[in-house]
Amino acid sequence: MRYALLLLVATSLGAQSLRFDFTSGKPAPGFRSVLPGAMYSEETGYGFENAAKEPPFYFSVRVPEEGNYRVTVTLGDPAADSVTTIKAEMRRLMLERVRVPAGKVETRSFLVNVRTPKIPGGGEVRLKDREKTSEARAWDNRITLEFTDTHPAVRTVEVEKAGDIPTIYIAGDSTSTDQSGEPFNSWGQMLPRFFKPEIAVANHGESGESLRGFLGEKRWEKLLSAIKPGDYVLIQMGHNDQKEKGEGIGAFTSYKSDLKRFVSDARQHGATPVLVTPMHRLTFDAEGKITNSLGDYPEAVRQAAKEENAALIDLNAMSKLFYEALGPADAHLAFAGNDTTHHDNYGSYELAKCIVEGIRQAKLPIAKYLFDMPHFDPAHPDPVSKFDIPAEPSAWAQRPYGQ
Repeated sequence: MRYALLLLVATSLGAQSLRFDFTSGKPAPGFRSVLPGAMYSEETGYGFENAAKEPPFYFSVRVPEEGNYRVTVTLGDPAADSVTTIKAEMRRLMLERVRVPAGKVETRSFLVNVRTPKIPGGGEVRLKDREKTSEARAWDNRITLEFTDTHPAVRTVEVEKAGDIPTIYIAGDSTSTDQSGEPFNSWGQMLPRFFKPEIAVANHGESGESLRGFLGEKRWEKLLSAIKPGDYVLIQMGHNDQKEKGEGIGAFTSYKSDLKRFVSDARQHGATPVLVTPMHRLTFDAEGKITNSLGDYPEAVRQAAKEENAALIDLNAMSKLFYEALGPADAHLAFAGNDTTHHDNYGSYELAKCIVEGIRQAKLPIAKYLFDMPHFDPAHPDPVSKFDIPAEPSAWAQRPYGQ
């Protein structure tokens, strides 16, 4: 990477920014240089997470508290054209392929949500083993930034605690959570890219979760401890719920009842609940049509939304159009290897576009925070051949929980 990274460490943010100067020259006033090779340590509270000489580069800074942080970056190389993609925390897409001509600079901002397992007032989320190891980045007290692409050129970075801004929370399973490694990805990881830096995305989804599991592991309690009036909660479960057995357990009984509880709880905290039907699995019939492998669960979501007068995003219907548009021969290109439930970068990006289109169709007020982009028709997805968001180094991650 052409530039060294810099970080100013402070014990308390307040109105003060954490400022980084990545250039090799004298840092700007109020910025502090950090030389290449400065690895992260608890003593300094900042540093590189890897010693790579080629992108991606990972850099972390410890922050004093949970919440939303505004990150402002200045991009550009005085000697060459640059292309920079930035992801945050556990591979959340923040900036997509920002191109800056040689000798020019461009400044962009985005919002990063940070959380820990602790619940105010006592208790904490019961994390899975992976969340303490390969997925620990989703729960630690650092902001981790990934700089990647053909020639990432990051000159300066400023981090400051965001003010009273709205937040979109995600309560979901493996198809929406922040996946830790290639080839897996989810629509929740791609969603931040589509919003202006005026609203944050806080992804509380986790692999293997059902509505009952989300409650039992105190994930819902954690989410409720953070939401405030004006926030939104996208609720997408079903893949794992349908595998639960027992008396009274079913799509139109326990599942729909729990959905209504989530809707009620969110509203009691002044937030707007949005129910999302689970996307289809990759199951084609002989005629090239997607078959329903989710039973009554998508319909139960639709009924709960209607009965509770809650907003609905029908990702189930849109995913059917998306997969059938690719067809039996190519639909696997939207999935992670031979997996028929979990998606790769391309598939999750297209599903995130479905979520965005659902927000528009539902006329949700948060549509005003979306970047001005053409409407998305899942029956006419972006060509796979033109998808060029850089992936991380090839390393097959553990398969997500659930299916």
